[in-house]
Amino acid sequence: MKLIIGISGATGAIFGIRLLEILKDRSDVETHLVMSQWATTTITEETHYTVNEVRNLADFYYSPKNLGAAISSGSFNVDGMIIAPCSMKSLASIRMGLADNLISRAADVMLKEEKKLVLMTRETPLNSIHLENMLKLSQMGVTIFPPMPAFYNHPQNLNDLVDHIIYRLISQFGIDILPKEKVWTGFTKQGNLR
Repeated sequence: MKLIIGISGATGAIFGIRLLEILKDRSDVETHLVMSQWATTTITEETHYTVNEVRNLADFYYSPKNLGAAISSGSFNVDGMIIAPCSMKSLASIRMGLADNLISRAADVMLKEEKKLVLMTRETPLNSIHLENMLKLSQMGVTIFPPMPAFYNHPQNLNDLVDHIIYRLISQFGIDILPKEKVWTGFTKQGNLR
């Protein structure tokens, strides 16, 4: 499987990084990474990773300015794309078809080629413009995947929360790596519910 991974400048760079870390251990997944200019700033501000360390997690890396990269064409066969996190700027650019950088161009290719596109939208609260952009893209077949934490699996720390979200994200592509003990199997403490 070939996946394009975009990391935009929204807060939550750890989601894209952790996604790349998990996929790096999979010999059946080839990753093609693009980071926006602001993503490199966010990575430096929010994490202990260097930009080069993040680049090295991917099989291939492309500059966001390189609109002639392999992933900018539908003739380069990939299975889909994940943008994690996806800023509201990137969301709007994709919705309007601007293709003004390699992240939005690759997303545009996913749309025209009818390939799976998953956007981990990151903003709160959401205004009407954000919601309209998400709705329009959802109607076009895009999966809108905000990083909502789950608590039924009893996370012990922030890493547990991030990992669970990333496992769910990866499952969008049929890759099942969620540990069995973290899968929802129904209420265990139902009391007198009848």
